[in-house]
Amino acid sequence: MNHEPVELSVNIGGIQLKNPVMTASGTFGYGEEYAPYVGLDKLGAIVVKGISLKPRTGNPPPRIVETTGGMLNSIGLENIGVDRFIGEKLPYLRDSGATIIVNIFGSSIEEYGDVANKLDDTHGISGLEINISCPNVKEGGIIFGSDSHMAFEVVSFVRQSTKLPLIVKLSPHVTDITEIARSVQDAGADAISLINTIRGMAIDIETKTPKLANITGGLSGPAIKPIALRMVWEVAKVTEIPVIGVGGIMNAYDALEFIIAGASAIQVGTANFINPKATVDILSGIEKYLGDHRIGDIKSLIGTLSCE
Repeated sequence: MNHEPVELSVNIGGIQLKNPVMTASGTFGYGEEYAPYVGLDKLGAIVVKGISLKPRTGNPPPRIVETTGGMLNSIGLENIGVDRFIGEKLPYLRDSGATIIVNIFGSSIEEYGDVANKLDDTHGISGLEINISCPNVKEGGIIFGSDSHMAFEVVSFVRQSTKLPLIVKLSPHVTDITEIARSVQDAGADAISLINTIRGMAIDIETKTPKLANITGGLSGPAIKPIALRMVWEVAKVTEIPVIGVGGIMNAYDALEFIIAGASAIQVGTANFINPKATVDILSGIEKYLGDHRIGDIKSLIGTLSCE
């Protein structure tokens, strides 16, 4: 069946994307690793793995365990640090023509600000995604994203440290996700992505030991999709900035559910480990759905869920 061309472009907090398919931080490396399988410039955006002020070695192995309907990881945010990222990884991404979004994190508000400031005037970066699912060492290890006041403070500080568009990635480990979402919106976020992984564990019954060296890890994959979908729907109803859906998106049908629930774009994560071409397959599926349903513009599908 031949279809009329459909409009796939979306604007995420000032970042113009050619389509709504993004990669999820931590699942696509620094982008170059997937270049043999995916044209990086064909996707809406590449969100690189989390970058910190200084290099991090991460947690000891084993760090990944497959579970029913998903995967546990305790990588520990291993990365080469912001200076090496700018010098070693960014040039390739720039040359690829990809829209580049850098995920950043820190163990203090000041660290978040320092990373953002270093990236602020760096050519080729379209925006930052702030991972607030990290412990604040100065406040006894309280997770930035679990407290609305702390979330407001860190986003406000980063907002003052950069002119780049800010996407804030929310943790699901909260009583009311909408409270955190409204807080980061008030602090200056240009968009919100959700959800980050859900904390879980797995046990080897023969050795009676944890399967992960770190004991617990972040659960991702299809198992968390219903939770992510519900939270995206809740947040999209109460915020005025774009929402990006993340969590268990394995195919175009999953992606379309998030868009109908209110997401302006989606991120593909665990699916990349199973099928390195998952992102382009999902993009093709979205385009086919729009054509089959005679929807000329993806934006007219966003938030069309009917609950009557």
